[in-house]
Amino acid sequence: MQPRLLLHSCCAPCSIYVLRKLAKDYELSIFFYDPNIHPRLEYIKRRDEMKAYAKKIGVDFMEGEYDSVNWIDKTRGLENELEKGKRCEVCFDIRLNETAKKAKAEGYDFWTTVMSISPHKDASQINMVANKLARLHDSKFLEADWKKNDGFKIAAQMSKDEGFYRQDYCGCIYSKIASDRKKIRQHEN
Repeated sequence: MQPRLLLHSCCAPCSIYVLRKLAKDYELSIFFYDPNIHPRLEYIKRRDEMKAYAKKIGVDFMEGEYDSVNWIDKTRGLENELEKGKRCEVCFDIRLNETAKKAKAEGYDFWTTVMSISPHKDASQINMVANKLARLHDSKFLEADWKKNDGFKIAAQMSKDEGFYRQDYCGCIYSKIASDRKKIRQHEN
């Protein structure tokens, strides 16, 4: 019997490659816990696509509470932080803390996250936060940097082949603002 692993997911494009890699060695369940995603319609779009894909491949899907007010409260004062900064660390802590608690409460052998597949995220920062939480919750975190060995590139192609919606920002309101500003600058040039 394969060990059970709870996989924190933020969207189908980031998850598709990771799911394929992990399915060889683990019995998987997806945990979609992303109170950072803004606006709510974006959250719903990402959740529904992930949920539909999980159903298609026969993987259990669970959703955490969409508590965006708590996320905004905990990141207050960090609005101007750059990607990979303190705000991201706080965001990882919020999301992965719930994942670790759920993995422990439901008896999973391991837990991990797809977030390190993004070239916009610092895998060492994610793994540092997750390992701290694994110790706190007496659970086992599977450390990874999924973007290595062309993981992001492969995931992007798999997502395109699957016809997934591909967002152009991480998910939070602050990354959305930064993405919109970048588009405006590109349009002006």
